Amino acid sequence: MPLLHPATWSGNINIGGWTAASGGTGAVTEPATGDTLERIGHADADDVARAARTAARAQPGWARLPYTERAAVLRRAGDLFLARADEIQEWLIREGGSVRGKAAFETSTAAQECYEAAALASQPAGEVLRSAEPRLSMARRVPAGVVGVIAPFNVPLILAIRSVAPALALGNAVVLKPDPRTAVGGGVTIMRVFEEAGLPEGVLGLVPGGAEAGEALVADPRVRVVSFTGSTAAGRKVGAAAAHHLKRAHLELGGNSALIVLPDADLERAASIAAWGSFFHQGQVCMTTGRHLVHESIAAEYTERLVAKAEQLPVGDPAKDPVALGPVIDAGQRDKIHRMVRASVEGGATVAAGGTYEDLFYRPTVLTGVTDSSPAYTEEVFGPVAPVRVFGDVDEAVSLATDGPYGLSLGILTRDVMRGLALAERIPTGLVHINDQTVNDEAVAPFGGVAGSGTGARFGGAANIDAFTETRWITLRGEAAQYPF
Repeated sequence: MPLLHPATWSGNINIGGWTAASGGTGAVTEPATGDTLERIGHADADDVARAARTAARAQPGWARLPYTERAAVLRRAGDLFLARADEIQEWLIREGGSVRGKAAFETSTAAQECYEAAALASQPAGEVLRSAEPRLSMARRVPAGVVGVIAPFNVPLILAIRSVAPALALGNAVVLKPDPRTAVGGGVTIMRVFEEAGLPEGVLGLVPGGAEAGEALVADPRVRVVSFTGSTAAGRKVGAAAAHHLKRAHLELGGNSALIVLPDADLERAASIAAWGSFFHQGQVCMTTGRHLVHESIAAEYTERLVAKAEQLPVGDPAKDPVALGPVIDAGQRDKIHRMVRASVEGGATVAAGGTYEDLFYRPTVLTGVTDSSPAYTEEVFGPVAPVRVFGDVDEAVSLATDGPYGLSLGILTRDVMRGLALAERIPTGLVHINDQTVNDEAVAPFGGVAGSGTGARFGGAANIDAFTETRWITLRGEAAQYPF
């Protein structure tokens, strides 16, 4: 029987799944067709409290297991993501509007995240410290306890598993709140995989839901660390709430990433790079290339080539046709995209390609003549929109790239890679890609933004250990200490 068929859900790993939670149920809707694929439980604050309570009870036993057993569960989970890839990908395509290549990338990356997390379990537990006293002094890494993971709709499997997997490997329990629009691909999938991989009951909880569930998860006293991926506006609220409750929050937020195209760039490749950066997954990625900064000497040819790419990209239902772009997630997102495009045009920008939609299928769009007053240039669109702006020299490019609240990703196209690296040093971002576009991710690499894009790298190797453990100071003396009192 399929992994994600309702009849295979045992209910052993608390809350949510296909069953009704206290918050009732909601439809799992296919954006390409509007069809209801299934119904899933929606969690409220009471559900979150129960999930956190269950996780807190289960966590000590999980942490006490030999690291080899925790690592084995993570490796089996990675194997299952590969073995069940076809089924999981169908859900990512139909529930989230992913094209097939993007869905395949999610399942392969999910497996790799589990394999990398398995390796974390055997990392040194701490270090021996020097001490002026006659004692053994150690700094030991211990699990934080219960980790709350809040994941978004756009890349639902990867953006959940990259917190869930390392947190589990390091001995924590996890309560996962996926976006209710992609609660299967970003929630039920992960629960079923870990259940089948042998994760003990209660160590992982699922609470699909909206803002109420998220607020309850951040506030719950049993949740000691919050890992949030989402918009900058929501991240500010999560960070403030976590600070109020004296707990750590790791925030991976929005972006409006720049691609700087220098005069010596290979324009044939640049157009391909640029189109991928702006139009991949309908632009619904935090790292999407949101600003194309192009030297004045090549701007006309660059724009012409980018427009040609945009106009020939097929848009449609990815479950039925081999398209390049699928639907955006819902009507609210589509309308937001179109408002920003129209407002930019009303302010003087020109639509060089696209700017139209049918149902939830928004055409890849190229805008020229954008300025500091163009919303589609200055703000995060989260749609397939490529605004092109011209610069005259490197200093102006730096000024344009650093202007704005975000600091997530940066791409620079040039034949002189050392010149590109020197330019990148002047622009503060969490990620830099010379001769590539802004949308890149690997399980082994640190990931995170600065300024309005988040609180820095929190994924990959040592960054995960920092994110999901606490440091405890331990000393040992051979004989009891003596004091003058």
